[in-house]
This record gives sequence, structure tokens and C-alpha cells, in this order.
Amino acid sequence: MNDAEQYLDNDAAALDAALSAIAERRPQLIDLGLSRVEAALSALGNPHHRLPPTIHVAGTNGKGSTIAFMKAALEASGAKTHVFTSPHLVRYNERIVLAGGAIDDAPFMDILHRVDAAVAADQLTFFETLACAAFVAFDETSADYVLLEVGLGGRLDATNVIDRPACAVVTPIALDHQQFLGDTLAKIAAEKAGIFKKDAPAVVGPQTPEAMAALERCANESGAALFAFGTHWNAYAEQGRLIYQDDDGLADLTPPRLFGAHQTMNAGLAIAALKAAGARLSDEELSKGLQNAVWPARLQRLTRGPLVDQLQASAPPGSELWLDGGHNPHAARALAAAFSDFQERAPAKFVLIAGLQANKDAEGYFAAFEGVASAVFAVSSSHAHAACADDMACAAERARLPAHPCASVAEALALICDGAQGGEPLRVLIGGSLYLAGEILAENG
Repeated sequence: MNDAEQYLDNDAAALDAALSAIAERRPQLIDLGLSRVEAALSALGNPHHRLPPTIHVAGTNGKGSTIAFMKAALEASGAKTHVFTSPHLVRYNERIVLAGGAIDDAPFMDILHRVDAAVAADQLTFFETLACAAFVAFDETSADYVLLEVGLGGRLDATNVIDRPACAVVTPIALDHQQFLGDTLAKIAAEKAGIFKKDAPAVVGPQTPEAMAALERCANESGAALFAFGTHWNAYAEQGRLIYQDDDGLADLTPPRLFGAHQTMNAGLAIAALKAAGARLSDEELSKGLQNAVWPARLQRLTRGPLVDQLQASAPPGSELWLDGGHNPHAARALAAAFSDFQERAPAKFVLIAGLQANKDAEGYFAAFEGVASAVFAVSSSHAHAACADDMACAAERARLPAHPCASVAEALALICDGAQGGEPLRVLIGGSLYLAGEILAENG
């Protein structure tokens, strides 16, 4: 009996148990390569060869937001859209969206059972198993587009079995996962550009010169038609509007509802990708999509739950609680810029509650907030690879931020509120890890 077959009552707890068993059977979380996935998909009848037009998205930061904008815009036009993203925040089902909604437990269980039956139980990593399940689900449910997010890198990622994407997209690239992708931006960019395919548009967001040079070289070598920010398309905010421009002309659009100046670029990249993929959307549909896009734990204002109740009961009136899963210095700089803008518009005492994974550049993350955050309260998520609070507090101190290790987010928030009695409103950001963000949303979503 395989891991999925043990749990056939199809309720949420059983599905989570089955997926946990699948994750535990091969402890190595990352093992890049395509041979195992290709063999598994062949045994499953090659479902990835029968998908609707597929937009394949790689990059370091902004992948999820860019996909959220594309999904919302396509749905505003009446198109049905499949989506594969990772990681999930609260439930595994979030990773596989079928024609607009997260996959239900029963079909998810059934597909996992079929994937297990097609291959030996220890042949696929956890991510590879979910990727194969997504391809099967996408093949068996009608839709107009697939939005496919790379898990890690691109060239050797399990999703890179799509031979003819409608277009390939690369969001901004920064140093991350260097142990797998290389220690320079050029090396990392080359790995991300591994999703470029001959005669398919290669849509590229804002990049450093080093990364852009590598992406241009890879596009030329692969025969992909480059469609790059600053050269072939542009997007910017002007007088409360989002302006998108390319050789076809200019679009004057309603700005994104998602917070942060970086979302202007993500929205522009989404529009560029949709156009490159052949989707013909009106300005009205694009504007509606930018307004409707939802992407949890990306500069999200929390408005309910125990932590919000705690803040409202103990902090000065007008205090705010925010959540973001960005976890590298590049993402932290975008967050710091957003909160600097918030501070200029409505001054408050800005404090950071942070919990990162142990393999992340904690000092680089905290350095982005120097001069913006007044203090850091370090916590640790329950994830097996989370950094301890003491280590993160030391990293924050090295980045010249006052720091305090705490046993929990609730304890950190209590200390912050105690120090703010009778003072100005608080603006508190919980950040540093999507795993920590998932735990917060599970209790405060």
C-alpha cells in the first residue's frame, strides 16, 4: 500500500497526513534534475504535453505577485486559469489551482495515489510529486491557460518539462539559494533562463546589468525572443495611475491594489507576459485584474485574529499589524521602501518581528531596515530549518538594529505594546519567512 492509498477517507486531515508521509519518505528536499519527473510523467501518459497555453515563471522575487496579477486579469476577461505555485501558506491545496479554485481534497488524494502507482515510492522528491500531480490535474480539467511557477532555479527544476510554453517569464533576480544556483548573479540568471525555449517569448522584468547580460546571452543561445523591461516594455506610476507602454502603444490603467512600489513592476511584468503569450485583454480587463489580484502574506494588512485583538487591546489607537513572507535582502529592500513611504504619509513607530530560515542571509535582510525600523524582535517558526531567535537577534545587532529574542510572536507583540504605552501608534511588520507567515495566517487569516 502506498502513502496516498493509506488515507482514502479524503478529508483534510487525511490529505495532510498523506502529504506528510510523502515528504518524509525521501528526506532530501532539493535534488535538482529532470530525469525522474520525465520518467514519472511518461508512466502517467505525458499529461504535460496536453496543457493549455502555459506561461512559465522563474525569478528570485515577485513570481507569486506576477502570477496573481495574470490570474486576476485573465479571469476578468472570462478565461479559466490553472495555477501551480509553491510553497503553500496554510494548506497544500493552495499549490494547485484548477480553473480558478484550489484543488479539492478528494481529487488531490486520487491523483497522488495515481502518481504513486506510476512510480516507485522513493523515486520522486516531495516537490516533484506535487508537480506531477499538478500536471495530471491540469490535463483532466478544462482551462484556457496554465500559470506555472518554478520551484527553484529553472534549468533543472521539475516544472521545466514544458517544451513549448506560450512564454517564459523571469522576475527580478537576486542572490538566493547560492548553494544550488551559483554564487554570482550571472550564474543564477543563467539557471533561471533555463526555462527559455526556442521561438517562445522570453519576458524579463527589471534586472541588474549583470543579470540582464546573462539573460540576454541565454535568450540568444536558446532562440527565444527577448521582451525585456526598459528596452521592449515599460511600466510606471503616474498621478495615481499605472502606465504600461510597449511598441503597441500606451495603456492608462487603475493601479494595483497590492501595496508597495515594487508591485507596479510586478503588474507591468504580468501585462507584458500576457501580451507576449497572445492574450488579448482590454484596458478595462487589465485594470480590473490589477484591482482584484490577491496574494496573501505579501505586504498584507492583518485585520482580524488573536494578534490583531492583542494589538488593539494594548497598543495606542491607530496601530497597525502587517505580514510579509519576503525572505532575502532584495525583498527586504522593497519592504523597507514601502514602509518608508508609509512612514512619510502617516508617521508611526515601525517595529519588525522577524523569523527567517537558517540558510538565509539574516544580516543582509535586517540591513535593509536600518534607519527605517526602530527595533527587531526575533522569533523562530516551528519549521525544522528555522533559525533560532538568538542567532537572528545577533544578526540584527550586526546590522545596527536594536534586537530582542522572543519565544513567540505573541510575546514579541506584548513587549512592543508595553514599550509603546501613551506613545505614537505602532506599525508592526511580521516578516522574514513564508513558513512563519503561514503559521500566522492559520491563526489570524
